[in-house]
Amino acid sequence: MKSVEIFTDGACKGNPGPGGWGALLRVHTNGKVHEKELSGAEAETTNNRMEMTGVIRALAALNQPCQVTLCTDSKYVIDGITKWVFGWQKKGWVNAKREPVANEDLWKEMLLVAKPHKIEWQWVRGHNGHVENERVDKLASDAANEVAKARKG
Repeated sequence: MKSVEIFTDGACKGNPGPGGWGALLRVHTNGKVHEKELSGAEAETTNNRMEMTGVIRALAALNQPCQVTLCTDSKYVIDGITKWVFGWQKKGWVNAKREPVANEDLWKEMLLVAKPHKIEWQWVRGHNGHVENERVDKLASDAANEVAKARKG
């Protein structure tokens, strides 16, 4: 099984507002390392949705089952995918307050794209000099700034 490191981040200029996401995929094959950067943006979104979208797009870019170490600075993503999502599924996608789960569409998509892979979820402290986290933060921020600039015309 191919070994892949993924680093993701999301950014939002206003919350809600223009947002961006970034991902770095580092694939280890036959003693070689290949990197690929991904990013994108939405004109009107939230920070949590961008954090989730970065993870989803990165996992969706893998074309075969992989051993993945996925690093994000989003406690929302980490706690959601490793703790909360199982209860939400059992309860019909309602949270502890018996309200609809926020971002249900993205949680379902994340579960779908994560399924083929063996994933180790790792939280990293954001804006703390972690090289790859700083790199994906810049990808996300640049994408958010581009869409914000385009909105202003």
